[in-house]
Amino acid sequence: MADTLDAAGVADRLRGLPAWSRDGDLIRRRVQAPSFMAGIEIVADVARAAEDADHHPDIDIRWRTLAFALTTHSAGGLTGKDFDLAAAIDRIAARHGAG
Repeated sequence: MADTLDAAGVADRLRGLPAWSRDGDLIRRRVQAPSFMAGIEIVADVARAAEDADHHPDIDIRWRTLAFALTTHSAGGLTGKDFDLAAAIDRIAARHGAG
């Protein structure tokens, strides 16, 4: 099981992910896709990355707006796995022209 990060560790990791914000034991980000189909493609690519990492985000799709939330349920808080997947989500979103 991964170790949870303390407040300083979370703040340090968030500095490298400016699009993400902390919400208790979650980190969250909204992504605006250039089209509905681009949003679906982003979700499909994130799903593949999540499967590869064996770590799965909550995803909400509202037309072109995607909302991602990450936490490590098994650890009871935020771990490095959340920030690693957040960085992957950022790369995927950028590759699809999402902001």
